[in-house]
Order: sequence, then C-alpha cells, then structure tokens
Amino acid sequence: MKTYLLAALVAFGISFLFLLVLIPVLRKIKFGQNILSYVKEHKAKGGTPTMGGIAFVLAASITAVCFIQKAERNTLLTLVVGLSYMLVGVIDDLLKRAHKENLGLRAWQKLLFQLLIALLCGIYCLRSGATVLHLPFTQKSVNIGWGILPLAIFVFVGTVNAVNLTDGLDGLAASTSIPFFLSLAILLHLQSGAGAMPTLCFCLVGALTAYLCFNLPPASVFMGDTGSLSLGGFAAAIATFSGNALYILVLGACFVFSVISVVLQVIYYKVTGGRRIFLMAPAHHHFQQKGYSETRISYAYFTVTLLLGTICVITAL
Repeated sequence: MKTYLLAALVAFGISFLFLLVLIPVLRKIKFGQNILSYVKEHKAKGGTPTMGGIAFVLAASITAVCFIQKAERNTLLTLVVGLSYMLVGVIDDLLKRAHKENLGLRAWQKLLFQLLIALLCGIYCLRSGATVLHLPFTQKSVNIGWGILPLAIFVFVGTVNAVNLTDGLDGLAASTSIPFFLSLAILLHLQSGAGAMPTLCFCLVGALTAYLCFNLPPASVFMGDTGSLSLGGFAAAIATFSGNALYILVLGACFVFSVISVVLQVIYYKVTGGRRIFLMAPAHHHFQQKGYSETRISYAYFTVTLLLGTICVITAL
C-alpha cells in the first residue's frame, strides 16, 4: 500500500508541475474552449484553456512506468490504449480550435476508432484467456468465453462516451473519476493481492487530484476530449483486462447516468413530438438549470461514486 500511495503522490506532483507550465502556454497561444451556444450559463467560460488532459494523462503514465517493477502485458496494453485515446482527443481538440467552434472529429470517426480498439482488446482478452468476469456484490465469477468480444465492444464504446458526456461542468469528470479509480484500485488489490494495475489506478487518482486543483469552479483549465476520451479508455481497459467490466455499471453509475439521460431525452423527444424529460441533457445540465451550483453537482457525483465504491469494496472482502 505504501508503494501505491507514493505513486499517487509522485503523479500528483508531476501533474501539478505540468499544469503550472501548460496553462500559461495555452493562454499565450489562445488555445481556449469554444462554448456550446445553447448552454447559456457557460458563456463566461469561453476562451478558458483546454487540453489540460495532456498533463494528467502523461503524468499518470510516466509515474506508472517508473513504479511498475515487473512489466505486465495487461498494464502495458492499458497504457497504450489510454495514450491512444489521448491522441485522438488531441486531434479532436485541435480541429475544434481550427474550426473555431465546438466541432472536431465527426461522430462516425470517433465511433470507428472506438470500435476498432474495442475489437482488438476483445480479441486480446480471448487469446490471452482473460474471459473470466467477477460478479459485483458476490465472491463469484463466470467464464464467458467468446462473449468477451461483444462485451468488450459494449464496455469500451459505452464507457468512453459516458465519461466524455460527463465532462460538462467544472470539476465534474475529475471528481467522479477519482473515487472510481480509487475504488477500482482497492478491488484489484483485494483480488490479486498486488500487481501493476492498482499502481496505475493510484497514479491516475494522484494526477487527477492535481488537475482538480485547477479545474474546480471557476476552472482555470479544461481537460478537453484529450482528457475525457483517455480517462474512458483507461477505465474500460483496466476493468476489461482485469475481469471487472461489470463493475463499471456500479462504480461508474454516474457516468452511465449521463448516457442514459441523453438516450431517454432523445427517444422521448422524438416519440412525443418535442416534449422533454430533462430541462437539458446530459442530466448534470438539468440540475444546473434547476439552480444547483457546479460545485454542488460535482460534490454529489463524487459522493455517490465514493459510496458505491465503498459498497463494492466491502462486499469483496
């Protein structure tokens, strides 16, 4: 456990230093966020530096490589997946800046990349024998064999888009991801006793905590798709490769809620001819429209995720 905490502290320090250097550079080159026109509450945020995800993703990755004593294929592949999603996010954010509007890569382009990565990861799990799933709230597991392929596709596409949708308020995605990765790290430690995956999770927790220091309302920097896509990739890869894919539905309930709120909103809107369930989707915008502050919403998401994580850990003991 000392190694995990030390890794988190080192990742925090590196991420903090990276952000101290990165934010002024982003301001100097005027690499600011283009705000969606229909979110009136966010007009004042226009021009806030984005792509801050580069700092905490690189910080977590560098620290993990330094602390991992034994190279494990699962962990190395997870780092490749997370960094690959970061690069896609960088391209997306750069295109948004070039177009001077909140439009980067096309939806089909992102989906194509996600499907490709998901399929490759599913094949890897199948060939390496990582087809056993741990069942949440129980001590049981089940081998799903070829079922890992459709599950991997569902988990990767769903998780990446869920985290991306949740990144809509200052501090929201980071404050939800911190207890998510912390709980996942403890679960992995309990299941394996040790290993590199928990270390990577703690590195992400430390790096995200440093980022949150600059992202709390009013945010000095946004993570952009650079950060949110990468976080989703890390979450999906760690959970899938360790047999904990089903835990995403529990630990990532707030992420899942973001997706469900959008899907329900779209379906209900089309079926009823223009009526809405939420004032605005994803749901965090609905809460904002109801008068709740960004800090309060982020705190609520953090608390819910932490409580669910605690329950998962207790039942795994």
